[in-house]
Amino acid sequence: MATATSPLESKTLPSRLVLLGAAGGKRIRLTQQARTSAGLPPAEVLEWRDWLAAPGKLSGMLERPCVFKMEPPGDDPAAQARLLADGCMVDGVAMPGPLEHGEIAVCGAWFKGLEGALQRLEQQLAGMPHVRVMNSPGEALLMTDKLACQQHLAGHHVPIAPLLGTVQGYDHFRSLLDQHGLDRAFIKTRYGSSASGVVAYRRNRRGDEQATTSAQLVDGTGGARLYNAKRMSRYHQAADIRTLLDLLAKQQAYAEGWLPKPRAGNGHYDIRVLTLAGQPAHRVARIGTRMMTNLHLDSRRAETESLLDPASLLALENVARQAAQAFPASHIIGLDLVAQRGQAHVLEANAFGDLLPGLLWQGQDTYTAQWKSFTQ
Repeated sequence: MATATSPLESKTLPSRLVLLGAAGGKRIRLTQQARTSAGLPPAEVLEWRDWLAAPGKLSGMLERPCVFKMEPPGDDPAAQARLLADGCMVDGVAMPGPLEHGEIAVCGAWFKGLEGALQRLEQQLAGMPHVRVMNSPGEALLMTDKLACQQHLAGHHVPIAPLLGTVQGYDHFRSLLDQHGLDRAFIKTRYGSSASGVVAYRRNRRGDEQATTSAQLVDGTGGARLYNAKRMSRYHQAADIRTLLDLLAKQQAYAEGWLPKPRAGNGHYDIRVLTLAGQPAHRVARIGTRMMTNLHLDSRRAETESLLDPASLLALENVARQAAQAFPASHIIGLDLVAQRGQAHVLEANAFGDLLPGLLWQGQDTYTAQWKSFTQ
């Protein structure tokens, strides 16, 4: 008697999916829901913290043919702490005291720990030709380094915002503006996720300044500290802006030219496009009343097609496709773009940009669609 086959189960690829992630996180939950709906077996999950402590556990799970996908370690505080400790060891610096929730600090050491981990993971996977890897650890690392990622995209002739260079502090940033003849720019932490530590800065000819940011300055013993906040802060005093930028410079910040975002009602928007197998798929406009439009900052969703003219929609898809080609080993990429007047520019590329609950493309959510496109 013939056995029924799931509509998403490939004839050439195994139906097993092994995930490196955080079992209690939303990403894993949505993946399991998508697989249940498709009649596929549940994904087998290895916690980041367990892999960091004993990499051999993953080797055991990957002995048989399967598809492997890596989710970000950010959902697991224990894994984050381990990556930070490993990075401090590599840099030869002491571990900082306990960081408070949301504090922006030691980003460089954390990235060093992540770099070592993903290099080890890539080496581990290289010896397993029977394992199909959905997202390359090496390319995920490149996308996590925002500055290197933008330089990589520019090297592939992908339109991006003008890069002004690394920021050494407030005075150096002001000199960069003077050098490029600009009065507006964005400052970003090189290894920050989402809108973490992003500053939208502008000044006028009278010398007035304004910095709008998701980073909140908090005075305490030992000086000011920076924290991520869901509510945006706006600073006008030069002393506060100096402190803000000097602290961000210690987190290896860089500056880029200000790309104006098109208006929609009383807000501005950019567009998140998810590429699958190098092709633009899910897309959503993110409308916010401030300079940052990330959905977790209370921006609202809108249909992309309702906002873009045909020429801008075509440019959006072409540039998304071009950007995806710069990362050929990454089946899934989240791209943030600005599209208007028949042109599009990439603001950022996100290796883990598929967490878009409820967003459908051709009737499928992001987790169903990525499996189908990967196993076709």
